Amino acid sequence: MHGDHTQAVRPFLIGSTWTTGQGQPFESINPATGGRNGLIGAASKADVDFAVRTAKAAQARPEWRQMLPHQRAAILHRIADLIEVNAEELADRQMRENGKLRRECVTQAAGGAAAYRYFAAICETMPSEIAPSRGDHLSMVLYEPYGVVAAITPWNSPLTLESQKVAAALAAGNAVVLKPSEFTPTIALRIAELALEAGLPPGIFNVVTGLGAETGTALVAHPDVRLISFTGGTATGKAIAREAAGRMAAVALELGGKSPHIVFADADLDKALEGVLHGVFSSTGQSCIAGTRLFVERSVYEGFVQKLATATNALRVGPPDDAQSQIAPLSSFIHRDKVETMVDMAREDGATVLAGGSRPGDARLANGAYFLPTILGNVSNSARICQQEVFGPVLCVLPFDNEADLVAQANDTLFGLAAGVWTQDFPKAWRVARAIEAGTVWINTYKTLSVSVPFGGFKESGSGREKGFFGIRTYQEPKTVMVGL
Repeated sequence: MHGDHTQAVRPFLIGSTWTTGQGQPFESINPATGGRNGLIGAASKADVDFAVRTAKAAQARPEWRQMLPHQRAAILHRIADLIEVNAEELADRQMRENGKLRRECVTQAAGGAAAYRYFAAICETMPSEIAPSRGDHLSMVLYEPYGVVAAITPWNSPLTLESQKVAAALAAGNAVVLKPSEFTPTIALRIAELALEAGLPPGIFNVVTGLGAETGTALVAHPDVRLISFTGGTATGKAIAREAAGRMAAVALELGGKSPHIVFADADLDKALEGVLHGVFSSTGQSCIAGTRLFVERSVYEGFVQKLATATNALRVGPPDDAQSQIAPLSSFIHRDKVETMVDMAREDGATVLAGGSRPGDARLANGAYFLPTILGNVSNSARICQQEVFGPVLCVLPFDNEADLVAQANDTLFGLAAGVWTQDFPKAWRVARAIEAGTVWINTYKTLSVSVPFGGFKESGSGREKGFFGIRTYQEPKTVMVGL
């Protein structure tokens, strides 16, 4: 590792206090170079307890609890303004920590600001209901905040994912304790700093950095956390749900995916090719919604897959800050090794490598966590590589014979996060979209994202929804008030 080992430890935020915590500081490493970004303070169990108690006290105070919706919205808009002003710096920060292409990071900074604006607008315009009366009384439905929300986020897209959680939870009137991934710790710290600058009362947004086993576990287990919002792997999500069930805490879980991407023979095949490439290889495949199982109608399978392999081999792998790069490194060396192991395992199971399948040979990339975009053929949908989430630039290609065969294979997975369908036949697209068990289905597009529609998964891809109008309801509890007349 490079860098100065005596440099200061980056503190985290509890209330209005920046502290390096009582845990063992940890290193942030740049996956593009292997260089050291810095040392980050780690929150111990005691630090987490203090953060949750601070959040609970701040949320109970009238200046937040009773703040009028348009005043709360004004603060969220100011946070968005400050994210936009600091977008370049935030993009650089994310790029250094998770290796994502810089232009993707810039887009995600804009997406983070957009989430604060969207939930500010909902905060200011959100109605409650007067329910139809069934007697001599007035029936009202109000929406109350939970209190303290724990938000736990992954390393792949902190700029957008953290903003979507925090903006919605704040708009709903909660206080938040955010635990970012140890691989991408400083985006959250910087945005919490901007939130204080924007006038958010201290203690309403706290950030505890640290490893999942210590900091994350302490946060999930804290008795005063009433809702846990988690985005990440399915195994961790299940563990969080088990812990939360012990005290009946609510959970919002956005977990893994193994999304089917479907190309019918009657599709615009050139557009479908671009959609497939973008759907699996953007963000170096490190996306829960990546279209990682490609089903192509048998009559066009050979030709389409051949063109796809040629296009994949032509993708430019390189540093995230190089404008020519199309594929950046993976987020960490540990993760690169995991992806590599899974590809080797698929080979042992009989898969044929049609593109990639190894680290790049370019000596200039030798110090980074790079892996070539990979296509695997000669696999069955029941193979381990088709059933387990790789979370890297790895695509499995499978032929299908008819609609019924396709739907059966597409749904034969534990996951149900997303799917894509390419066809010029709209009734067929509609039938398939309705038949597939997934939280989002794209027709003749893929990975088109918007803060204004609900996002989440079926089956083991999670529970609850984020984003969209009802995304704020995830962070609120309905309360019925009956007034006798």
